[in-house]
Amino acid sequence: MTSMSGFDKRVASYEQAMAGLEDGMTFAVGGFGLCGIPENLITEAARLGRCNLTVISNNCGVDDFGLGLLLKSRQIRRIIASYVGENAEFERQMLAGEVEVELTPQGTLAEKLRAGGAGIPAFYTATGFGTSVAEGKPTARFDGRDYVLERSLKADFALVKAWKADWFGNLIYRNTARNFNPEVATAGRITVAEVEEIVPPGQLDPNHIHTPGIYVNRLIAGTFTKRIEKLTVRE
Repeated sequence: MTSMSGFDKRVASYEQAMAGLEDGMTFAVGGFGLCGIPENLITEAARLGRCNLTVISNNCGVDDFGLGLLLKSRQIRRIIASYVGENAEFERQMLAGEVEVELTPQGTLAEKLRAGGAGIPAFYTATGFGTSVAEGKPTARFDGRDYVLERSLKADFALVKAWKADWFGNLIYRNTARNFNPEVATAGRITVAEVEEIVPPGQLDPNHIHTPGIYVNRLIAGTFTKRIEKLTVRE
């Protein structure tokens, strides 16, 4: 019988989880707003103090939480995202030219990550054709419609947050916290997942697994803050 020890992806600390992150690296981060973000892995990246980072994420957290911590400490050189969101510091740095920003249509960003994880170097999409998004990119016409060529995205590190996992790194996301996490998980050279609960192998229904463990290199259980990005109440 083969030992399972070689398939156990669990690590004991966030320091181990983020080992190998260096200056100038690219890392992709799951989440949408503050929903489903790997907040503790981001905090560890901030603690490590690595600089000139390129971040791929739907947005960049808020001023004092999530990826906003890395913006505040000026560790990010370039951001590939679909919108600025509720982060005033992100907006300020972008308008002041203090950080490079590549704004990408949301669906295109998701497909760039998915394609990168699938080994597809580029793909054609109609989204963005005829706009500034398509400037400098090859275009083509298929079946009477114009398309722009988009390069896929890959990262040195991919950071994701899941609800439940087994020791092998098979992941299940919870409801809308799934968002960009499955695409991000496949796009990293090293994929690190933090989860709410880790169970022994065999306890997860294979039909319910969203990210197979083959994509996950490191796994850690954490505790999380259920923050609300923007609270709206009746007058």
